[in-house]
Amino acid sequence: MVLALDKGFTTRRSVATARTLLFCLGLSVSTLTLIAAAPVAQAQDVLAQQLGGKVRDDAQMLLESSQITYDFDRDLIIASGKVQIFYDGYTVEADRIVYDRKNGKMSARGNVIMTEPDGNVVQSHELALSEDFANVFAETLQIDTPQRTRFLAERANRTDNNVTTFENGIYTVYTRPTNPPDKPPLWRIRAAKIIHNQQEKTIEYEDASFELFGASVAYLPYFSMPDPTVKRKSGFLIPGGVTSNKLGVGAVVPYYWALSPNYDLTTTVAPMSKQGVLGDAAFRHRLSNGMYTVSVAGLVQSSPGEFDGTSGDRRFRGAINTTGSFQLTENWKYGWDITYKSDRSFFDDYSFVSFDDNGETSEVYLSGNTLRNGLSFRGYAFSLSQEDYTTTGVNDPSSAFSPIGQSLQEKQPIVAPVIDYNFVFDDPVAGGELSLTSNFTSLTRSETDAFQSTGSNVDRFRGVDGTFSRLSVRSDWRRTFIDPIGQVFTPFAYVRGDLFFLASADKNVAALTDEAFVGRAMPAAGLEYRYPFLATFDGGNQVLEPIAQVVVRPNEQRIGELPNEDAQSLVFDATTLFDTDKFSGFDRAEGGSRLNVGLSYKLQLDEGYYLSTLFGRSYQIAGENSYATADLVGTSINSGLATGKSDYVGSMYLDTYYGVKLGAQARLDDKDFSVRRFQAQATGTYGPVVSSLAYAFLGKQPDLGINDPREEIVGSASLRLEENWRVFGSMRYDLENKDIVQNGLGVGYDDEGFSMSVSYAEDRSRNNGGDVDRMFYLRLGLRTIGSTQVSSGSLD
Repeated sequence: MVLALDKGFTTRRSVATARTLLFCLGLSVSTLTLIAAAPVAQAQDVLAQQLGGKVRDDAQMLLESSQITYDFDRDLIIASGKVQIFYDGYTVEADRIVYDRKNGKMSARGNVIMTEPDGNVVQSHELALSEDFANVFAETLQIDTPQRTRFLAERANRTDNNVTTFENGIYTVYTRPTNPPDKPPLWRIRAAKIIHNQQEKTIEYEDASFELFGASVAYLPYFSMPDPTVKRKSGFLIPGGVTSNKLGVGAVVPYYWALSPNYDLTTTVAPMSKQGVLGDAAFRHRLSNGMYTVSVAGLVQSSPGEFDGTSGDRRFRGAINTTGSFQLTENWKYGWDITYKSDRSFFDDYSFVSFDDNGETSEVYLSGNTLRNGLSFRGYAFSLSQEDYTTTGVNDPSSAFSPIGQSLQEKQPIVAPVIDYNFVFDDPVAGGELSLTSNFTSLTRSETDAFQSTGSNVDRFRGVDGTFSRLSVRSDWRRTFIDPIGQVFTPFAYVRGDLFFLASADKNVAALTDEAFVGRAMPAAGLEYRYPFLATFDGGNQVLEPIAQVVVRPNEQRIGELPNEDAQSLVFDATTLFDTDKFSGFDRAEGGSRLNVGLSYKLQLDEGYYLSTLFGRSYQIAGENSYATADLVGTSINSGLATGKSDYVGSMYLDTYYGVKLGAQARLDDKDFSVRRFQAQATGTYGPVVSSLAYAFLGKQPDLGINDPREEIVGSASLRLEENWRVFGSMRYDLENKDIVQNGLGVGYDDEGFSMSVSYAEDRSRNNGGDVDRMFYLRLGLRTIGSTQVSSGSLD
């Protein structure tokens, strides 16, 4: 190592070079400055002594400056001119640095920037430091953290590399450099004293005020919070509020308990002026192979009569939920999502509880999967969240279907077990793929769910009292051939068998067989034909493809004599046109020979446009049409498949590549092309506007109690104003009844440190007699502090 120092080094003698670089491996600060100030021979001796002994890795230092001066009389080392020090993870930059060797102190002046090992950046006009950087004093400083938080103070003092005290300080956040660097934050905390304990990871504020948009909005003599590096720490979370004509005025006060690194608890107390105090607790526990949660909420209502005429008119109300997911092995896992609630409308009336309903379905499961097969065991239970009636149209309660006041929960089944097994054989069979699908379902219901269709006065049954079990096994085979001119032939075959076990069935359901055991089989064979015509042109390509599919099989057996629980949904459209069995579940098995035909067209432009369309219909060519005979539910009524020639179905999807996407599905009458069913949706993003629009039409179905067409349009839009402001709104409109079902309007602000939204919404879909749910929401979010919301609801 060579040190370029003048030999005639005397008192206050300057060593001025274009750039003097000193790098001393394993030397202390005092040793470094001694070498920098001593004559060459003395410096070489000291360096040899240090390198010959044991040194600590964390004592390395690099100093750069334009000029270094040593004052022998006062024992000072003075570095000036773009000074930089690199020491033990610290970096200090300044116009001038003076090191007092006698007192072990260092001062930096002029454009001082100190970067600490944890990423904090300290900026000040003057800093005073101890030689190990553990103690720091500064006048008029700013500290920026890696979490993009900022401290400003008139003066600050750090002791023992731990506690930093800011006097007349401010805590706030700042934005990334991509945003305007001089943009002031919208909120800040100003305090006479801010104490940051780095070991305890806490920030304490004394004589503090919270300022929003430059104005003080709240004063607190003292409060504390975790520092920005803390992800989990016990303490109060930001409270919220609620006001409602049924609940009164209340507050939502949550407290977070960081009990352990792998489990925690959040408790909430919500006192309300009309209904008393609601308690809420949510526990989370993460283990090595998964996690589970347990949440509970409840109260004894002071004024249950506020919910007169609904399921909420009771003294005690509450709910409990637990979820879990655990990995047993690489391929096997189990879990659950179970909710029990006192009444169906608890989550609607107390929407501020910490956990949500699970979609009315509670489930437990055990499943295993590999690349080619899967096996699962599941159990289900169902609960209702709405009131004791169901609407056949918007704001149109049907007294013929579960009248108001009639209990519905007893009509919900318990389904357990549900066993599914899927297997795809590794090796080809007859040159094609062979797969196996099986399902076993057992279901129990305590009360028959019946209704009478007003159009035909025929009793229909969504569910029958009793226990019903079914075992289904299906094997599929298919193989694809492509001939020299591009025609695609796919022969296929399948065979399925079903065994039904019926126990304790409701004897009043006369159509249901009184046999305890019923067997059913359905073999099928078919061929699918495609002939794509590809045409390329300058700027893109297009594909025109005629498609035909024929399925030959016997008639479906025992239509209307067997329960139908999992195949009640039947939507005939372009997505199901080429399904070999268009029923949605195992309880129905499509029979008879059928021909499905369609024409597909696709257009792809080099600039990004994409268009895909499909149009076709289905023909019953032999045997009995499964869709012409209604089952207990009336599933196939008005499906568009009941006649020998089905309705026409079509679909269209367009992506403009410029933010606008369009999609549509339609079903047209087989005789006059009148619209039976139509739905379309469009989404668009153009500049500051993000919008969506959806339209739906469904013709009347009197056999199912739907005596009038249903036609609705739903739209939403958001417009960004300037940089951070946005306005948004939505509306759902019933075109048939000329009535607004839902509408909402709001304004919001979002940046990297603050978010706020104010919105107002009306909902007429859940109430009878023209009542309107009116809701007002205020949401506030402060980065590193937390978020809260206040809601206000009324029913007119």
